[in-house]
Amino acid sequence: MKILVCISHVPDTTSKINFVNGDSEFDTNGVQFVINPNDEFGLTRAIWFQEQQGATVTVANVGGPETEPTLRKAIAIGANEAIRINANPTDGFYVAQQLAEVIKTGGYDLIIAGKESLDYNGGMVPGMIAGILGYNFVTSCVGLTVDGANATAIREIDGGKETLSASLPLVIGSQKGLVEEKDLRIPNMRGIMTARTKVINVVEPIAANVNSKATQFEKPAAKSAVKLVAADNLDELIQLLHNEAKVI
Repeated sequence: MKILVCISHVPDTTSKINFVNGDSEFDTNGVQFVINPNDEFGLTRAIWFQEQQGATVTVANVGGPETEPTLRKAIAIGANEAIRINANPTDGFYVAQQLAEVIKTGGYDLIIAGKESLDYNGGMVPGMIAGILGYNFVTSCVGLTVDGANATAIREIDGGKETLSASLPLVIGSQKGLVEEKDLRIPNMRGIMTARTKVINVVEPIAANVNSKATQFEKPAAKSAVKLVAADNLDELIQLLHNEAKVI
């Protein structure tokens, strides 16, 4: 089984976020980038298939040379090879078109992508890949087994979980729960040394449509001060909720 794991290069959630050029561009200065957490859950599951069923695992992303440390971390975790599509990930549809071309060329059986990235939260790329290629698709996936050409997936739905069966090739939108957090892999020294010398395959992008563009970013408004009310002072609480918060 050939598995492709799509990797997003995203800011660490502890990073301080700023914008430049009239709030039209994200300021990357001083920002630590990591593997998108939803992708990391998917990568860990792919490594499990590698160890238990002899699958080969390739990771891929759309981005410039600055994304290569993130790809090398994925190799250090256990991926067999990495592909970087040498293009600026301008929007979800553009990214999906680039990844779909790599998938079609490589003949992958299982494609795992985080259900959304933690920077833009678009939640569109896995479904678009499946739509472009005509593959089966399951998102919000929290469980996955593969037996030959057939897969069983569990996904979260409102109020519970749903178990689905599908044939390969299959696109999965992974998230927390596909593996437990305690099972996420930490690169060991051997993996790190292997990743340093591994050649990342750089491919040029295909001509593709860019249908959207971010024109301006805005930070959330600062939180207002908190008023504390004594537990036994219900009159004041009611007065504040009625006159200031205006919720009653």
